[in-house]
Amino acid sequence: MSKPMFIEVKDVSKSFRNNGKDELILKDINLSVNQRETIAILGQSGCGKSTLLNIIGGFEPANVGQVLLDGKEVTKPSKKSVMLFQHYGLLPWRSVLKNVELGLEDSNLSKEERKKQAYHYVELVGLGDKANHFPRQLSGGMQQRVSIARALAIEPDVLLMDEPFGALDTFNRYYLQDELIRIQQEMKTTIIIVTHDIDEAIYLADRVVVMGKEPGRIQREIVIDSYKPRDRSGDEFQYYRKQILQEFHLNSSKPPLEYHI
Repeated sequence: MSKPMFIEVKDVSKSFRNNGKDELILKDINLSVNQRETIAILGQSGCGKSTLLNIIGGFEPANVGQVLLDGKEVTKPSKKSVMLFQHYGLLPWRSVLKNVELGLEDSNLSKEERKKQAYHYVELVGLGDKANHFPRQLSGGMQQRVSIARALAIEPDVLLMDEPFGALDTFNRYYLQDELIRIQQEMKTTIIIVTHDIDEAIYLADRVVVMGKEPGRIQREIVIDSYKPRDRSGDEFQYYRKQILQEFHLNSSKPPLEYHI
């Protein structure tokens, strides 16, 4: 008997009440994710990709269908899945180290064990020399690295990322994309990242899930079969880029201007 997939989204549909009517946001979503895989969910604004991420994490219930994590149904948030947002959410009165310790404070670890574990992840994201700094003393890219360290410190099975680098400039975004690849290869964490940046999806993901809209649905899955880190200027990268762009052009006579291309 074959082993079940690590994450299984089965026949998920979701609607919201709007002006007295039910508005269908997601329809018949089926998605399977392997352990240690990085999946990028790519789509235009309004296609329901963030809603899907929230359902996978247990932050939002589906109207129809279910999500399984390691064979167990997801019905509420847990420390097995941690969500990382575009906005860092750091506590300004706490140091880098204390911000990273935050998720460990209700654990069974002693004070010294919490500090040691938090510092390990601060070092992992390259901020060991900034452990006693406060968020206001850090750049935006550094603050996002702190939020990544805080998420990883509780050692989740799944890291859910909702456009985590969208507020950063190009150079910081590229740097953190490389950092995420390095960390994922070291930690073996399963990652699902929502993005509307085609190049980011190709650069990070083992598989890109392209979503259509009205209602949100999975239009196509594209396996990115090349080694990481990838050459953004190479022919292979442009091949995948062209495939993805074609998916959006199928539904519109105009190019998707909102994409970073």
